[in-house]
Amino acid sequence: MQEVLSQSEIDAMLEALTQGNLPVEEMEAGSVPKVRNYDFRRPNKFSKEHLRTLEMLHQHYARHLSSFLSGYLRSNVNIELASVSQIIFDEFIRSIPTPTVLTVFDLLPLNGSAIMETNNSFIFPVIDMVFGGSGTTGDLNRELTDIEIQVTKKLMARILEYLIPTWHDVYEIKPEVRSIETNPRLQQLYAPNEVVALITLSVIIGENDQGMINICLPYIMLDPVIAKLSVHQQFIRQTPADFAESHKLIAQWLGQCAVDITAVIGETAVTVEDFLQVQVGDVIVLDKNVDSDLDIYVGEDIKFGAQVGSVGDNLAVQIVSLVERKDSDE
Repeated sequence: MQEVLSQSEIDAMLEALTQGNLPVEEMEAGSVPKVRNYDFRRPNKFSKEHLRTLEMLHQHYARHLSSFLSGYLRSNVNIELASVSQIIFDEFIRSIPTPTVLTVFDLLPLNGSAIMETNNSFIFPVIDMVFGGSGTTGDLNRELTDIEIQVTKKLMARILEYLIPTWHDVYEIKPEVRSIETNPRLQQLYAPNEVVALITLSVIIGENDQGMINICLPYIMLDPVIAKLSVHQQFIRQTPADFAESHKLIAQWLGQCAVDITAVIGETAVTVEDFLQVQVGDVIVLDKNVDSDLDIYVGEDIKFGAQVGSVGDNLAVQIVSLVERKDSDE
């Protein structure tokens, strides 16, 4: 049980502490509150759950982008998600090398703009392969030419299109490229202390070339959809009406599937010699009695018991029982 101090005892302890008369042992024995450092210049606006959801979404984006660029460039392109973190906008701008390629784009109908940074180790091999080259890099420190900027703008528009299926389950977005820049120091889209989510993708083109893609998503832009980035919202997003419609569609498609149904009258074992001597009119004794149920197989599994009958001029069976499944582990 914790001891509650009276006001006089608290005053006496404070006076003793001020005069230096409080023993060190008593000070060490007292409960010291745990303090956690907090930088008000870098508030944590994205929770761990939000970052995990962004990580999951952009893992799908990396796979979509790998497939697209492999076919577009006719070369093996491997893209993997490297990290998802939150930093301030100033740190993102300062971490970008110069020169580089900054694609400023909108995610309509969200307000504000985001940035995709593709360093020269990625963009130069891609441009070379678009023009029919082998993907050689050359001088990585030079600026892009006007023609290369126009080619890059069209390529970035194609790359950003794959954000649409990535975010489809969370929010309907439409990426639009605003501009292509090469100097990160001139980009002052947001305040230096604005919190952003930074998604980093590692890119390997062919066997040797390796580059990076950084996607900067400001919190102020994602604020209208931030609540949908939780796992709880992932489960409750679909309404009961949606489930009923999905159930109807699944039942409709399953109803069109063809399955093999086999009625087994009985079984027996005969030698090959006896089988070769079978003639019309011979009687083969089976392991079933006349009044026993036939085994009805659906695919390779026995499901029902049935009795023989007829419908018009056709032979038929009538289902009379359900065969309970026996697990092999029992």
